[in-house]
Amino acid sequence: MTDIRVETVLDAPPDVVWADVRTIATHADWMHDAESITFTSDHHEGLGATFDVATKVGPIRLTDRMEITEWIDEEVMGVRHVGVVTGVGRFTLTPFGTDKTRFVWAETLTFPWWLGGPLGGLVGGQILKLIWKRNLKGLAARFA
Repeated sequence: MTDIRVETVLDAPPDVVWADVRTIATHADWMHDAESITFTSDHHEGLGATFDVATKVGPIRLTDRMEITEWIDEEVMGVRHVGVVTGVGRFTLTPFGTDKTRFVWAETLTFPWWLGGPLGGLVGGQILKLIWKRNLKGLAARFA
């Protein structure tokens, strides 16, 4: 298993950030590794929503299948990965000062043997951390 954690402070309060982040369909707009999002459930937000994310990291393309497992308005969105890469992740929003939000993205992922298993997870985790830091810059730009 590989633990990855990135965070940033966004220039908007949690309710404004949540209003944007809760719309899962727009995550591909700020996640550079997500090419598209296709819902596989009738509902597109909240507990039990499921979706496939066409993901590209360098030459590697895969479908990341996810399910929303935790949903607390303006605070937490948790997911379970059930595709090629498995694991859990969550976005956590907390107030920072009077009008900003600390946004934490944390995941624990398991890579399959053909992506190097645990060793691939070590290398892949560092690559994903760099990509996700860039993703958070894209998210921050939505509130600039």
